[in-house]
Amino acid sequence: MTFESVRPNNAGVVAIVVSYEPNLAHLAGVLAAIASQTDSVVVVDNGSRRDVRGLLTALNDSRLHFLPLHRNLGIAAAHNAGICWARNYGGELVLLMDQDSVPDPQMVVSLRSAHESLERSGNKVAAVGPRFRDSDSGRLSDHVKFGRLRIERVTCPQGQKYVQVDFLISSGSLIRIDTLDAIGGMDEALFIDQVDTEWVLRARAKGYLTWGHCEAIMTHSLGEIRRRVWLGRWREVPIHKPFRYYYIFRNSVLLQRRDYPCWAWKRVDLIRLLQLAVFIVLFHPQRLQALRGMLGGLWSGLTMKR
Repeated sequence: MTFESVRPNNAGVVAIVVSYEPNLAHLAGVLAAIASQTDSVVVVDNGSRRDVRGLLTALNDSRLHFLPLHRNLGIAAAHNAGICWARNYGGELVLLMDQDSVPDPQMVVSLRSAHESLERSGNKVAAVGPRFRDSDSGRLSDHVKFGRLRIERVTCPQGQKYVQVDFLISSGSLIRIDTLDAIGGMDEALFIDQVDTEWVLRARAKGYLTWGHCEAIMTHSLGEIRRRVWLGRWREVPIHKPFRYYYIFRNSVLLQRRDYPCWAWKRVDLIRLLQLAVFIVLFHPQRLQALRGMLGGLWSGLTMKR
C-alpha cells in the first residue's frame, strides 16, 4: 500500500472511495469487494478523526492507496483529488464509490463491458452506473428519467442490459478519464448536495449521455431515516440533519440560475423543492432548525455567484 505517492502504472479502472468518519470494519469489507474488481483503489479521506490510514496499513494490500485531505473539503473536492490521482497514476477509467457502497461480484466488469459497447456504437458516454440495493430494506432501485412533474422510473426491458437515463448517483458511476477531461471535474463550490446532478447536467449539455446498467448491482446505504408521508401521493421522504437543507436548497437555486441545466430538470427540481418545503414545515422533527437551513440556503443560492 502507498501513501499519497503516485506512480505511472497504466491501470485500467481506478476506484475512488471517499471516506469521512467511516465505520472501519465496514470500510474494510467495502475495500476488499472493490479491490477484487479493479486495478487500483485510492481512498480519499476528508479529514476523518478515525484511523483510516491505520486500517489500510493493516489490510496490507498493494492495490490500496491512501490520499488524506486533512480536513473536510466536501465530496466534490474529494472526487476531484481522486480523479487527479488516478490520471497521474495512469488510469483509463475511474469508478466513484461511497464508503458504504458494496459492489456485487461482476459489477465493474459489467459496467466496463457496457461502456465499451456503447462507445463502439458511436455514443458519447458520460457515465454508466448500476442499480442499487438498499442495505436496510433490500429493495432494488430502478433507473430514472425526468418526467413532466417528477422523477419517473425507467424499467429495463427483458433481455436488455442497459438503458439511457437522465440521472445517476455518483456512487457506482464508471467514467472515462478522457470524458472528465472534456466535461470537467466536479463543482467544488457545491460541496455536497447536487454534485452528481450538476455534473450529469453539464455532460448532457455537451452532448454526452448517461446509461444505467440493468444487471450490475451494488448494495448502498442511504444513511438516513425515511418517513412515509402523503405529498400528492404516498412517498418515503428522507429526514436529513438540519444543516443539509442549507446545501440542498442553495445548490438547487444555484443550478436553476445557470443556463446549461435542461428545462426538464429545472421543472422537476422546482416541484421537488416545493414538496420538500411542505415536508419540513409539517413533518420534520427539528422543524425550526431545518427551516433556518432552508431559508439560509435559498438566500445564498439567490445571492451567490453562479
